[in-house]
Amino acid sequence: MKNKWKVGFFVLLGMIVAGLIIIVSMVFMPIKEDALPKSSKGSNQEVGFNVETNKKDLNLIIEHYIKEEGMQGPVDYDVQLKDDVELMGSVPVFTSNLDFKLDFEPKALENGDILLKQKSISVGSLNLPVSYVLKVLRDSYHFPDWVKIQPSDELIYVSLQDMKLKSDIKVRAKEFDLEEDNISFRLLVPVDRAQ
Repeated sequence: MKNKWKVGFFVLLGMIVAGLIIIVSMVFMPIKEDALPKSSKGSNQEVGFNVETNKKDLNLIIEHYIKEEGMQGPVDYDVQLKDDVELMGSVPVFTSNLDFKLDFEPKALENGDILLKQKSISVGSLNLPVSYVLKVLRDSYHFPDWVKIQPSDELIYVSLQDMKLKSDIKVRAKEFDLEEDNISFRLLVPVDRAQ
């Protein structure tokens, strides 16, 4: 009878140690990075329009886009524009959910893309590395090709120049100042020019 308890104890101990090794190896596993897009020059066959918006309207568009494009996954999340870009959600962990919130500082780049630099993070009461949380998010969803998550750099690169819209319209960010609610884009519409 004693041998069964010893065997059971060591099997359970082995399972716990194996589980810890797997979790630790996942946290310290090297992160594969996606290449950021190179700047592309606009065509001479485009007409530009400036568009100004605000956080409230852009939040509605983001929410609609996430639902319409099927960017849901095993992790529930929401993106809100406030004074920063907030990514909030919950991750299923065993039998409960673990809430997380990431704050990003946005910056409109000269090429019209947007860079979201990680500013703060909270994951329940755990102190997880930002790179690990971003890696889990990147690997848990099918993000469009124009959204590049760089866990080791703690940033998200939104390549608006690679975003596919109807009628081949292209979007470039001009201003993205959330604190002042100053958000503007340039729409580039392709046209046929008669020679």
